Amino acid sequence: MNKDFADKTPREKRDYLAAERVIKALRSRHMEGYFAATREEALETALSLIPEGSQVGWGGSASVTELGLKNSLRQGDYQVIDRDRAADKAEFVEMEKQCLLADVFLMGTNAITEDGQLVNMDGVGNRVAALCFGPDTVIVIAGMNKLVHSLEDGISRVRHTAAPVNAQRFPGNTPCRQSGTCGDCRKDDCICSQLVITRGCKPAGRIKVVLVGENLGY
Repeated sequence: MNKDFADKTPREKRDYLAAERVIKALRSRHMEGYFAATREEALETALSLIPEGSQVGWGGSASVTELGLKNSLRQGDYQVIDRDRAADKAEFVEMEKQCLLADVFLMGTNAITEDGQLVNMDGVGNRVAALCFGPDTVIVIAGMNKLVHSLEDGISRVRHTAAPVNAQRFPGNTPCRQSGTCGDCRKDDCICSQLVITRGCKPAGRIKVVLVGENLGY
């Protein structure tokens, strides 16, 4: 990263310094970290990490969508498992399963701590399953709005910020969808079934985190 602050805003300076610290923490946990000041730079970085011809899939990530990464892959020389274009629910679920054996899996993260831990909550669990095991490479796109101080802050962010917003994207009758706040529910359509904390990566380098100096996702 180029540490030239002459033409940077206070927020841009903070993002750079914070990202530098987080990338060192990720490295200590055997994950690779990258920082891109803009979405355009982040898109370029992410594509550089995906070899042409790779089979690529993704979870329901707003961050990946907002980056424009899906469309770039659709237009490129890649084998895309495009669950967004599934004909029906059965095909959608089958594609989710195929993603677990993809060369590359793309996702966001609900939170990332300053000491390099990823915090994610899933309803079905397809996204966190791929994060833990299966795809050869997992690329995590994380806007700096996902950065939190501690693991406790990360879990709080998942439950009280990310989940109530994400609940609006899906059908259901959960308390957070109705009220906008977490109700610690056990509803059939709860989107908070699996809480996964990634504190290390095996094999080393399998998880690659692209930090973006903009707000992305929820």
